[in-house]
Amino acid sequence: MNPLAVELNQTIRRGNASIEAMLSDVGHKLFFPKGILSQSAEAKEKAHRINATIGIAKESGRTMCFGSIMDSVQGIPASQALTYAPSFGIPALRKRWQEDIYAKNPSLNGTPISMPVVTCGITHAVSIFAEVWVDPGDVILMPDMMWGNYNMIFGVRQGARMSHYPLFNADGGFNLEALAEAVAKESKAHQKIVVLLNFPQNPTGYTVSKDEAEGIVRILTQAAESGTRVLAVLDDAYFGLFYEAQTMKESLFAKLCGCHPNLLAVKLDGGTKEYFVWGLRIGFITYGLQCNGDPAALYDALEKKTAGCVRGNISNASHLCQTMLLHAMQDPRHEIEKEQKFDILKGRALKVKQVLADPKYAAAWEVYPFNSGYFMCLKLKTVEAEPLRVHLLNTYGVGLIALGKHDLRAAFSCIDEDQVQELFDTVLQGVRDLEAQ
Repeated sequence: MNPLAVELNQTIRRGNASIEAMLSDVGHKLFFPKGILSQSAEAKEKAHRINATIGIAKESGRTMCFGSIMDSVQGIPASQALTYAPSFGIPALRKRWQEDIYAKNPSLNGTPISMPVVTCGITHAVSIFAEVWVDPGDVILMPDMMWGNYNMIFGVRQGARMSHYPLFNADGGFNLEALAEAVAKESKAHQKIVVLLNFPQNPTGYTVSKDEAEGIVRILTQAAESGTRVLAVLDDAYFGLFYEAQTMKESLFAKLCGCHPNLLAVKLDGGTKEYFVWGLRIGFITYGLQCNGDPAALYDALEKKTAGCVRGNISNASHLCQTMLLHAMQDPRHEIEKEQKFDILKGRALKVKQVLADPKYAAAWEVYPFNSGYFMCLKLKTVEAEPLRVHLLNTYGVGLIALGKHDLRAAFSCIDEDQVQELFDTVLQGVRDLEAQ
């Protein structure tokens, strides 16, 4: 094992031996290389005459570029658009994102958290998390209704086992009892469990209430107290898009940070949906934990391992995209813009609820609870989802997503409010068409 990795492992172990034990085999071996990167950083600081260390092209001291490229980039110099970013991410963006985490999650109340490490979108953040923390055979607890790419990342690529529990109980709320049973069962078989929670949820558009959130925290904390090492992973891709008063408006990350030495909270989030910049692919990984003494060294070690994984994977996320996001966050207009777009999405969600309250749909489907995010789901009663999806597409030119045998997902995020009635009336017609066959 590289001496740098050994040193990082020792630092983590001193701060919290339980956290060090949670690392995957790859995670234990990861480090952030000094080599060329550290030499270039040192030269950038001290080489005031000639710096021949950087693997980019320059002319007359400036970043070499094509005018045909830079014509498409307004107001951002080539040095901030075309050059490599650090594997950790641009320092100013990391600092600003951490400040925003505190601002959006007042329950943190100054609790120390790591500096976010920048990834190429939240999918990449999930993948980097999996490499650092998940071994083949590890168990990942998640609801039965989930984003399909989790299986590709954890199951196919990492060889982990997915353990599912019903997302909703009979009353249409989050199934705390099922989660508790799943945690208890898997804790008996595994010293370490990974519990992945995604709110607002994809595909259902559900976010837990404040009471349900407290229940989740209680279940995971009790598991940690019993001796199980708990990795609580919060996929906060759609954070902030909460449309009802009773939904929790903070990330579970804020409630789980520092709960117990055996519990590591990991927040995966990004500008992707929060700033409506899906294709810019900017995500973040942030850690929250309990530490013996000052956690600064432990967090630094985790950041280095995580950035080392990014370095060995894609090298770094786009400097241009990070710069664009940082500029937006610094622009005084962005809060007003976010509120305006939020109001549009909330209006669509409320319109969907209004339309689906019509009893004419009752024989065709049930509506899964939704209160946030981009999506909602129907549970079909009389026909199967895939034949209906194909029929709607081929006959009426309407596209929806079939999930499993009877679930149909609609993304109200990408339709206008005046299309909602037409959408569900068409789906109902499609159901009747198939029933008549």
